Amino acid sequence: MKEEKVILVNEKDEQIGLMPKLEAHEKAVLHRAFSVFIFNDKNELLLQQRALTKYHSPSLWTNTCCSHQRDGESNIEAGKRRLKEEMGFVTELKESISFIYKAPFDNGLTEHEYDHVLLGNYNEEPVINETEVASWKWMLLNDVKADIKMNPKIYTEWFKIIFSKFYQFININK
Repeated sequence: MKEEKVILVNEKDEQIGLMPKLEAHEKAVLHRAFSVFIFNDKNELLLQQRALTKYHSPSLWTNTCCSHQRDGESNIEAGKRRLKEEMGFVTELKESISFIYKAPFDNGLTEHEYDHVLLGNYNEEPVINETEVASWKWMLLNDVKADIKMNPKIYTEWFKIIFSKFYQFININK
């Protein structure tokens, strides 16, 4: 299997190269990423629990799905691809906010990403890919906010960052 490469970017999100994904996380190099937030008609957010076999942040709860764009792939195309791969469905997505964050992990890897947040709507049960996702659940945003405060260690670092910085924006613009 060909090694996945990430798109290296500058602080203006302009592509400056490609690098193998693991190397980018080892060197903490800024690269492009996306985070998908899917809501249902009850205004609940679809959360996923990362598979126990993930090389970082295994078994932690996070947004619906996230990953890295491939060279030449738009944010929306990438979001739809990964949503299908991880959660077993595709829905329309819209771009919302983007920001840069850096989150080191206990295993020596670091996420340093220019993250694009994508929003969508879906009302059915996902059909999860168990190599990527251990479990899933729908939660109201206020309940997520309270649970992150009470149980921060069960959530991914990037999800906590997105949620704390952009809770109001996501809540208003979903």
